[in-house]
Amino acid sequence: MNPLKLSKPNQYPRRILLAVAARSPQIVTETIYALTQLDDDACMPTEVHIITTKKGQPFVEKLLPSDSSPGWIGALCKDYQLPVPSCESTHIHLIADANGVALEDVRTRDDNTHAADFITRVVQELTADADSSLYVSLSGGRRTMTFYIGYALSLFGRPQDRLSHVLVEDEYFFNEEFFYPPPKETWVVRPDNTGFDASKVEVTLADIPFVRLREGLPSRLLSGQTSFSDTVDAAQAEFAPVQVGFDVTSLQLSCSGKSVKMNAVELSFYVMLLQRAARSAPPIRWTDAKLADEFLAVYRDLHGESGAYERARKTLTNGMTKEYFEQRKSRVNSQLRKALGKRVAQSYLIDSHGKRPNTRFGLTLPDAAISLT
Repeated sequence: MNPLKLSKPNQYPRRILLAVAARSPQIVTETIYALTQLDDDACMPTEVHIITTKKGQPFVEKLLPSDSSPGWIGALCKDYQLPVPSCESTHIHLIADANGVALEDVRTRDDNTHAADFITRVVQELTADADSSLYVSLSGGRRTMTFYIGYALSLFGRPQDRLSHVLVEDEYFFNEEFFYPPPKETWVVRPDNTGFDASKVEVTLADIPFVRLREGLPSRLLSGQTSFSDTVDAAQAEFAPVQVGFDVTSLQLSCSGKSVKMNAVELSFYVMLLQRAARSAPPIRWTDAKLADEFLAVYRDLHGESGAYERARKTLTNGMTKEYFEQRKSRVNSQLRKALGKRVAQSYLIDSHGKRPNTRFGLTLPDAAISLT
């Protein structure tokens, strides 16, 4: 499957519905109902994942099958002859602190920090599979939780992912006997002994457009563990002014305020190009006379005449080869993309200049954006 050719959630074999919920687990069944019965592009989730707290867990578990009940999700699927999605106890994600201890509720500043990091990690993990689509419901849970899940989807969302809000009249929202409009007349009694026909209740699903920032994130944040604040900082770097700095003493390279790690060879090659850009020197080509000497001089100044330097010197005895040049260029650009993300890295990459067969290479950074200390 080529994910670039697919953008609709229902075109993917793995279709995930994710929601935050506590005392209103109805939003899950209402969303499934709307996705399958009201949406023009009907999309039946193959999995349902719910983020909640220990306090919300008993309410959310009403959705799941038990020995005595099919659960509300099972009842909905039976009523509308839908395939039952995977929704096991492992799909209920209890918000936990940094030590993995589940939170009773989200009330304090620390609780909010833990919730933000936890929700960010869940969204990051569920968007890691290229063969999946993610449908996030913005209804349910505390307002901060819904904010975080919406923001997390903006950070990690792909073209096939969607964000929605399910709407139901307030009088039905917290009714413990109403989880979706059934296909047949069903009388539900209110606490005041009045009633209503659940099949007549109107459910609306509002699609919420959102900005997708995923392509601007460093690859390290798209896999493995990440925090909400780190991910936001990485996304914000896309809007930071272009600025590259290199400290000769500490050998620290930074771009847009972000540290970029390179080994001695690639760092020396990149610093050589930074020095050339800072003095407005023209782009280079491996065939240039004395290019190998210029590179080795930078290498020696930064790292001394170590064993690695001696190996590089012997390799370049007869000058810079095309293979050596291309390897350095490719690895430098790879490290920049890994550290900064594709969009931010674009300003710092070693670019081609001119047309074949006389293509030359260099940085497009203005000298004012370069600081070498």
